[in-house]
Amino acid sequence: MKAAEFFTLPPSLANFAAHFPADALPWEWLPRIAPALAALGGDPPVVQHPAGVHIEGGVWLHPSVKLPAYATLIGPIWIGEGTQIRPGAYIRGNVIVGEGCVLGNACEFKNCLLMDNVQVPHFSYVGDSILGSGAHLGAGVICSNFRLDQKPVTVRGTDATYETGLRKFGAIIGDHAEVGCNAVLNPGTLLGPRSLVMPTMAFGGQLPAATIAHSRPVTKFLPRRD
Repeated sequence: MKAAEFFTLPPSLANFAAHFPADALPWEWLPRIAPALAALGGDPPVVQHPAGVHIEGGVWLHPSVKLPAYATLIGPIWIGEGTQIRPGAYIRGNVIVGEGCVLGNACEFKNCLLMDNVQVPHFSYVGDSILGSGAHLGAGVICSNFRLDQKPVTVRGTDATYETGLRKFGAIIGDHAEVGCNAVLNPGTLLGPRSLVMPTMAFGGQLPAATIAHSRPVTKFLPRRD
């Protein structure tokens, strides 16, 4: 298993490429987010922002990032061109976001990497997770990142079981994968590219590429049209 089976780091994040090797286990990218941001060095540019947007720490925003009337951004954070931040978003440390994304209203983001055109529009929690380009979370999706027994997260892959050694690990969501409204992804969930989790499910383990998870067993389906 390797990160390249789930997503490809887009050109917009090329400055971070050395920190995210394609042949690493995908969850090995998570502890690399903070060092990637630390390597930026220097002071971030001054961000002109509405009075209701609270900014502290190192926050790098492309000038085209759309800011709402109110939100909280606590660095280190790096957000790419054309991304939209909606009202009430809470972005709190070690967050890298590519181009054309939506960080939605009343959503929280923490220690995560979002690639290009990721859509998280409403009421979601994304912690200790990686979302590939074009990934979409429906309203109310939760990437649960901490086991109730507080033990390190174990990944139940299709080929083997992996001891990650991580106490905080949410989800690995492949390119163009989708999660339906009010679904919960259990700690250590892996969703392959173009896979789909139906609404209101609690899903854990690994979902292969181009498959749907629902109340019945996982089934193959034809690739979706863009």
